Amino acid sequence: MDISVVLGCSLSVALGGLILVSYKLGLLYQLFHKTERQSPRHGGESVAEVLRAHGVKFVFTLVGGHISPILVACEKLGIRIVDTRHEATAVFAADAVARLSGTVGVAAVTAGPGLTNTVTAVKNAQMAESPLLLIGGAAATLLQGRGALQDIDQMSLFKPLCKFCASVRTVREIVPTVRKALAAAQSGTPGPVFIEFPIDTLYPYHVVEKEFAPKNTPKGLMGKIIAWYLKNHLTNLFAGAWETRDLSPLPVHIPHATEDEVQRCVELVSRAKKPVILLGSQATLPPTPADDVRNALESLGIPCFLGGMSRGMLGKNSPLHIRQNRRDALKDADLVLLAGTVCDFRLGYGKVLNRRSKIIAVNRDKSQLLKNSDMFWKPTVAIQGDAGSFLLRLSKALKGHRCPEEWPQKLKEGDDIKEKTNRAKADEKAERHLNPLSVLHRVDELLAEDSIIVADGGDFVGSAAYIMRPRGPLRWLDPGAFGTLGVGGGFALGAKLCRPESEVWIVYGDGSLGYSVAEFDTFTRHKTPVIALVGNDACWSQISREQVPLLGSNVACGLAFTDYHIVADGYGGKGYLIGREDESQLDDIIKKAQKECREGKATLLNVLIGKTNFREGSISV
Repeated sequence: MDISVVLGCSLSVALGGLILVSYKLGLLYQLFHKTERQSPRHGGESVAEVLRAHGVKFVFTLVGGHISPILVACEKLGIRIVDTRHEATAVFAADAVARLSGTVGVAAVTAGPGLTNTVTAVKNAQMAESPLLLIGGAAATLLQGRGALQDIDQMSLFKPLCKFCASVRTVREIVPTVRKALAAAQSGTPGPVFIEFPIDTLYPYHVVEKEFAPKNTPKGLMGKIIAWYLKNHLTNLFAGAWETRDLSPLPVHIPHATEDEVQRCVELVSRAKKPVILLGSQATLPPTPADDVRNALESLGIPCFLGGMSRGMLGKNSPLHIRQNRRDALKDADLVLLAGTVCDFRLGYGKVLNRRSKIIAVNRDKSQLLKNSDMFWKPTVAIQGDAGSFLLRLSKALKGHRCPEEWPQKLKEGDDIKEKTNRAKADEKAERHLNPLSVLHRVDELLAEDSIIVADGGDFVGSAAYIMRPRGPLRWLDPGAFGTLGVGGGFALGAKLCRPESEVWIVYGDGSLGYSVAEFDTFTRHKTPVIALVGNDACWSQISREQVPLLGSNVACGLAFTDYHIVADGYGGKGYLIGREDESQLDDIIKKAQKECREGKATLLNVLIGKTNFREGSISV
């Protein structure tokens, strides 16, 4: 081979390598972008500016030095910083804000254990399809993997949980990265996103420079190379940091049904004599307002079973809202519309669906859309699209057509019979303490029309789901498919901040209360008064009910009739102990709690109850 060709190839490889190294070290970028060494600005300001441009009003946090610049900058720009007593609560609160406001909820926590404390809450948001941004601190860029304080591989923790994960490496990356994350959280099937910010990307140049400066004058060739590398790294970290950048929201991509899919569904619904709609949480997602979805359902006239966030969609006493006998209704139905509802354990994995029924399934997530369809059910039409907008288009195309009235009337009659039977159970007397069903009925009757109900628990909360009736759309918050305990404090905090004029109730079991009772301190400090209704039966009753007969032991299920009302007092709230002797005064105590809440004090009703099996109606001590 000609020596000139060999030399040419070698020079090309060397030049390519040199360019690559220059790019990696940021040398090429630094040629065209200035590093403003005297600027007092810091990366936290860039984060705050993007959040404000996206309409973010709250950032929930448990403070840590890694993220202090973000919190300080947000406060200066008018974004309210709400600090909680546990990082999981901060994420739960952001989750609630996302569900109720239609924007992305934001939580910011410190590195290491601050982030690991959020894992359950982030997984819950993923399964509940809530768009939220988790901001995490991290060790400095050059110290990651070298044993720095609270330095772990955070990305590997959150990649399975989040739609989008990024680690910012330079200050100039902050704005585009946050914009991209916020769009990703809302696009397609909404969900959590995560950005980690190494500490040196958030503090001002002069602060970071002190950490990079060598303690002694470098000696020898290697010392000078290291000194040059550190100086270049610092320069590149801040190169182009304060250039003007677009802060506006990126487009959000939402899947929609095609015209052909909608038309096929119109034909199926128009021929159905016994249709049923199963409405899931996805029907409440933006961009379709919940009130528009409600109008569409009322126009269709099809009986509906409501689950998750869609509870309350039809108001308190709609003739179309069927609450009981779902299995029987699905057995008789000739058409079932799964609008954001998934065939998971809540629908017997699809086994409760009649194989002779026509089934229309609408879901943004393809895997959820077809879950278990390979085994127990088959969709007639499967649409990967937004449930809310689909219902509006279906209603518009079927204008003037309504479901045969005798069908919803028949279901409602069965509903009323079951409701009366259940109400009779509430009139039974427990051997000791109060009948929990009676307590729940009385609270439901006294709920303000603007109330928001937060569900956090097992046995007592399971009964509440049958008895308490949200008064309108987006007035019920529960964890969702993950069944997470501990959401109460955070959900209520986010709900009260979004709807400060609304009465916010947390329905707690005495077991679940233990996870977030400390947030009564947060309610007091941040002037977010809520009412907690605690069903205190001194037991993990939902577990005990099966464990005892099956395994013959109540081990680990027993609790105590703890004075939770005194705990609330200690955190600056107001607590009431309600026992059997207070039964005649229960309504007055509830009204007193509502008055305390209106006057700005978080209130806890510690209600001593007998154990109940709602399905069988047995009530005992």
